[in-house]
Amino acid sequence: MAHHRASCVRLTNMVFYAHHGVLKEEHRVGAKYEVDAELYFEFTEAAKQDDITKTIDYGAVYRKISEALTERKFFLIEAVSYEIANDLLRDFAIIESLTIRVRKRNPPVDGICDYAEAEYSTSR
Repeated sequence: MAHHRASCVRLTNMVFYAHHGVLKEEHRVGAKYEVDAELYFEFTEAAKQDDITKTIDYGAVYRKISEALTERKFFLIEAVSYEIANDLLRDFAIIESLTIRVRKRNPPVDGICDYAEAEYSTSR
């Protein structure tokens, strides 16, 4: 199917508390992570028919992201964004391409920083 980035569903600012990071301290105390998922797929039929079976189950997407973040350990938010993207492509055949952003609040830098963010985009 020809790809066009017109039809997109976004799940924005999903928040999880998890234990990732390079520093031992980060693994111990945990941190707040925020995830955005931009899912590109053809949902014209779902829209025309107002039919949930022709689109994506957001609850299932959320659960998949939650599993990746809370049931596995990563050193890097880059790795988290990559894993989530590949999990979603594997489990949701309708997705043509996607962008995943993972933010880590108050990253361990020597100074003030709101968040560090890794963005990973891929397509079939």
